[in-house]
Amino acid sequence: MVVQQHRLRGGVCAAAAMVGVGVAATAGCSTGGDAVADARPPGDPVATVRNAADVLADAGTSKARTAMEMAAGGTRVTIRGEGGYDFRRTMGRLKVVLPKDPAGADEHRPITELLAPGALYMKDRGAGVPADKWVRVDTTTLRDGNLVTGGATDPAAAAELLRGARSVTYVGQEDLAGVRVAHYRGVTDIAHAARAASPQVRGALTAAAQGFAEDAVPFDAYLDDAGRLRKVRHRFSFVNQGRTVAVASTTLLYEFGAPVVVQLPAHRDIYAGQIRDGV
Repeated sequence: MVVQQHRLRGGVCAAAAMVGVGVAATAGCSTGGDAVADARPPGDPVATVRNAADVLADAGTSKARTAMEMAAGGTRVTIRGEGGYDFRRTMGRLKVVLPKDPAGADEHRPITELLAPGALYMKDRGAGVPADKWVRVDTTTLRDGNLVTGGATDPAAAAELLRGARSVTYVGQEDLAGVRVAHYRGVTDIAHAARAASPQVRGALTAAAQGFAEDAVPFDAYLDDAGRLRKVRHRFSFVNQGRTVAVASTTLLYEFGAPVVVQLPAHRDIYAGQIRDGV
């Protein structure tokens, strides 16, 4: 796996620390087929990839699956999510499943995550939070802008991150779950993406640009004939507490137009107490 080295300033713990797993990681879903080389890409690769977020906003909604694979110190774990996303409102709902413990026992309940502009809401967060309460996190204050902290990259942020794409190569056509897609590979720049991002996502990406010492993030993006992003995989790497942590975040989008209902919790339902990490 090819990764770019990043250092997350301030020794911030990544995805697993936030959701209580206590480890971090790399990888993603398989492509679903070998690429067929094509010397004539459908349009300019850089412009096509950078436009992916706008096309998703036009598409409206979709169902989503996420996978965040992390590796550190010989330990490898995967956090998976599934739900739906509204790209016009930049809001979504995911059920995030944490990995089993080393003994094989599944001791973690799934976490419900609501994704909204500038905020992440989590229920069944554990760590001393009452079962009927939500935890709210301001994503514009997170060192990674919630690209990895919540255990699932916000689908809108995953697409908006491509606005900073450069050095993009058209790999070829592939089959992805029965859909013919164009495969692009390149590197995106977080700081550039933050400047070009839509207002709803700009704050979180700006935080990520400030939190990572380097901005280059390798990616693989798969777009259908309508230009809709069907799958994207970003590869992050940073140093946390003296250890290099590699994280590969994969977002899979399908069933465009599917109904997506996201209702944010009332203020009285948000937990205001102290959260114990690592529980």
